[in-house]
Amino acid sequence: MFKEKYCKMNENISPSEDIIKGIINKAETEAVHRNKVTVRFRRPALVFCALLVCIFTAMPVLAANVSSIYELMYLVSPSVAQSFLPVQKSSVSNGIEMEVVSAYIHGETAEIYITMQDLEGNRIDETTDLNDSYDLRIPFDNMSHCERVGYDEKTKTATFLINITGWENKKIVGDKLTFSVSEFLSKKREYKDVLVMEDLSVVKDNLETLNISTQDHGDMGSGLQNICVSGYGGLNYERYISDDTESIKILKPCKPLNFPIEGIDFTGIGYVDGMLHVQTAVRNSLKKDNHVFFELRDQKGNVVSSTYGVGFIEGAADNNRIDYDEEVFNIPKSEIQQYSLYGYFVTSGMYTEGNWKVTFPLENVDEAK
Repeated sequence: MFKEKYCKMNENISPSEDIIKGIINKAETEAVHRNKVTVRFRRPALVFCALLVCIFTAMPVLAANVSSIYELMYLVSPSVAQSFLPVQKSSVSNGIEMEVVSAYIHGETAEIYITMQDLEGNRIDETTDLNDSYDLRIPFDNMSHCERVGYDEKTKTATFLINITGWENKKIVGDKLTFSVSEFLSKKREYKDVLVMEDLSVVKDNLETLNISTQDHGDMGSGLQNICVSGYGGLNYERYISDDTESIKILKPCKPLNFPIEGIDFTGIGYVDGMLHVQTAVRNSLKKDNHVFFELRDQKGNVVSSTYGVGFIEGAADNNRIDYDEEVFNIPKSEIQQYSLYGYFVTSGMYTEGNWKVTFPLENVDEAK
């Protein structure tokens, strides 16, 4: 997972104690969702090989219309509000209007407020996710973060704050910028505290495994075609996976087992080298954001999070793509009977495509001062 900081917008905001406790609790359990950090590499020779780490920020909830956005900016921090310059340019595609409301370009960072409004139906809701499809046309690699910060049910409008930072501290320069969005997800559902397996003493330790190369793609003799590692991460993944790691041992996926959540397949659970592995799969993942976070709980309610996780893909180049995730827990089998397996799940119900694009003049605040 990429570990990046997102803290530009709200330096002067003091979140409540409840918010801080909630953020810390979510970070400890890795039940991180909604906010995404994406790194985009424009040089084709670069290999994308890491999962995403989501950084929680204490953003206030904003209304969808322009005036409300600016009113709240001034209410929270006049200095921040004055830095954002109005854009108010829009694009309509597939019956949905995207508007770039305002932008704050400073040095290597662009912060952009946009709204998405459904003019014809009910495809925009309070769960809408841009699915990492947004893009700021700049001629170098960049890291981006998108957060939904408000939803107006009456106007069917969602508001997003997008932060884009140039890789290697390169400044964002030019006469104008083009911002675009190509798709979004909505009708998402969350499932919390789902009991997946109560009695873990029945978990086997003689399941088939396979080694997946972190360097090469292709059939590793596992029966899976075009398989490759897509990323890895977790609280202590660096103890088990490093830049020098040539391959990673995982469970060989089996036929989907009984599972309570539609849209996510449960493809394996078992012990490998003294550690508990739990594996799931999502089909057609590019048009979904279905994902899961597992944890172990004992009878007293104590929680154990996974030590590390591995993502790998089968058939990335064809229409039968399957994305697998495998979480690994460092609990000896002699102690596993004390725990039950619980999960937090997110599934997407609607996928919408379009071609929303807005070009606006670039004014770098640092250069204007």
